[in-house]
Amino acid sequence: MFLDALTPVQEIKLAHWTQTMRRSMLRQMIAVVSRPGILSFAGGLPAPELFPAADYAGATSHVLATDAKALQYGPPFQPLKAHIVKLMAQRGVTCTEEEVFLTTGAQQGLDVLTRLLLNPGDDIILEELVYTGVQQCVAPYQPQILPVSTDLALGIDVEQIAAYLAAGARPAFIYLVPDAHNPLGVSISRERRGQLVDLALRYNVPLIEDDPYGFLHYCDVMEAPMRSLNASHVFYLGSFSKILAPALRLGWMIAPAELVSKLTVAKEASDLESSALTQRAVAAYLDAGHLPAHIEKLRSEYGRRCAAMLNALEYFFPAEARWTKPTGGMFIWVELPGSIDTVDLLETAVTQEKVAFIPGSAFAVPGHQVTNCLRLNFSNTTVEQIEDGIQRLGVVIKQYVY
Repeated sequence: MFLDALTPVQEIKLAHWTQTMRRSMLRQMIAVVSRPGILSFAGGLPAPELFPAADYAGATSHVLATDAKALQYGPPFQPLKAHIVKLMAQRGVTCTEEEVFLTTGAQQGLDVLTRLLLNPGDDIILEELVYTGVQQCVAPYQPQILPVSTDLALGIDVEQIAAYLAAGARPAFIYLVPDAHNPLGVSISRERRGQLVDLALRYNVPLIEDDPYGFLHYCDVMEAPMRSLNASHVFYLGSFSKILAPALRLGWMIAPAELVSKLTVAKEASDLESSALTQRAVAAYLDAGHLPAHIEKLRSEYGRRCAAMLNALEYFFPAEARWTKPTGGMFIWVELPGSIDTVDLLETAVTQEKVAFIPGSAFAVPGHQVTNCLRLNFSNTTVEQIEDGIQRLGVVIKQYVY
């Protein structure tokens, strides 16, 4: 107390990169969408009424009753790795248990890979509109971002990537969400997947393939991941968050077996290990054979909701608007006339019609401006809510257009 009285208070010195730190707009939106009466198309949330709570509770109870190691420190649970090998085979990827690296959510996998691959100031290739989580992962390293545009029908512009590489750029990695892109909803075409792998091999550049939505497709067949085309330069990230529940915080990476020891050391720095109880409970859930029927249920219901939103957009939005038509995932990207600022539009929509969305600017990499776009989530609202909410949002947009 005496020293406190005599010593002037000094500001704690923070790392340089924190000077540009900013909270993502997605997290800022939590306060907005939590207001009473707000119909939200903002979050990237699965539907809680579809969580397999009873089956998962049964699996957890079984594990707690039969396996004392479930509450102990321990190595990655090998039976879960064996299940993931089978899951990957369903996605067209051949891998071994030695190539499976368990993570505390796919976000941790992205963070660990960033620490493994990225030096401060390195180049990286990101799309101009990209998942905010990757921007947060790389921020402490202050990389030079080489931005690339995205075709809303075919996916990332491979020619721009090729031009960077041909000109001498050697990025630490290229980050991609090939299926049901967040925020754009587009999937990369088969031809472009092959071209990306060819570039990765030719220029020795790793690809980070983030695939949280690969099991959630609403068409007959989804393209196989890029990891099916190459095992040495493609790091695949998967997650149970969208197909079971986000609160499990359990994901996986498929990586070259010779790098798993380094990945393990990088992971230990953040959490020592992923929850032994969760690993065993998910493995028990998978042992019981519940997942295939559950995924089919998700595909059916989310497919209905996606179709309902696309139909409502066609009916209630102005003719000048354009939007993607996703074949999977949780999001639709909407482009409005250029005169509309969707940040202003959001304030009006929330105040006047009590409808929320995410402005497109939330996903833009530094230096890229996008003011007339927005992202809509269809997975966390019913068909009836979707039709009502899109009608209300259309009323607000038409006020800006006409």
